[in-house]
Amino acid sequence: MRAGPAKAGPAEDDPAASDPAAYDPMAGDRPRLVATDLDGTLVRSDGTISARTVAAVRRVLSQGAEVVFVTGRPPRKMTDISRVFGARGLAICSNGALVHDLATRRPVIERLIDPATLTEAAARLRAAVPGIGLAVEYATELASDERYEPWEWDADVTLQRLPDAELLARPAPKLLGRHDRLPADRLVELAAPHLGDLVTVYHSNGLRLVEAIAKETSKATALAHLAAGLGIHAADVVAFGDMPNDLPMLRWAGRSYGMANAHPSVLAGVTSVIGRNDDDGVAKVLEQLFPLTATPTP
Repeated sequence: MRAGPAKAGPAEDDPAASDPAAYDPMAGDRPRLVATDLDGTLVRSDGTISARTVAAVRRVLSQGAEVVFVTGRPPRKMTDISRVFGARGLAICSNGALVHDLATRRPVIERLIDPATLTEAAARLRAAVPGIGLAVEYATELASDERYEPWEWDADVTLQRLPDAELLARPAPKLLGRHDRLPADRLVELAAPHLGDLVTVYHSNGLRLVEAIAKETSKATALAHLAAGLGIHAADVVAFGDMPNDLPMLRWAGRSYGMANAHPSVLAGVTSVIGRNDDDGVAKVLEQLFPLTATPTP
């Protein structure tokens, strides 16, 4: 439910970068729900969240709209977000596999890969990408085979090295594969044709990382379910993102905004392109969609 064709290119070439209402199919009505990715979108490259962004999110909430964080992060990586915005409400984590209660720090909805599917997916991934290391990610745990290479994102958790009989024996939100040299885009190209009938294959810009979640699970499916429970339709939702795993959500939402720093597939598939995450791109749009009585400072 978008007005006009998809826009691509630098933010300065897109009229919606300065005037979000130019792509407003609701003729001036304010959105009822704001769905935003975190890393590369709301969160800056250095891992911080600006005061302007925090103020913009609080403005949305103060005007009665919902804000939902929709992320590839596991729940264990949401502590800093709760610290900044407050431990309240629900967040969609693990690319839609888990809906996480920020107050109780517990998943309230789980869409898991069953052990039989997990075992088959692991075998196919190893065959499609020889030499790849595998890990299984849970809400608060991370386990792997001996080949899997941890990186800085895994520094907050003890990595459990397990034989396959244990590694693949439990239902899990996410299967991970990291290669020693192939980039994420190439890993998806190699893996998706062999695993796509079993699981949803994607990447979220992790270093040489391919990811898989339960089939027919995505940020979009989780967000649509959550919105339906609130009586909110897709046309009343705006979404922000930067990576290919955001595309299902961005396509589902009534209005979609891709960051200027986004993956090319996102730039080609959103309603409009806005400023970079490091330049408060999301905050600037929210300030215009949810204006104060007084004109906000540019």
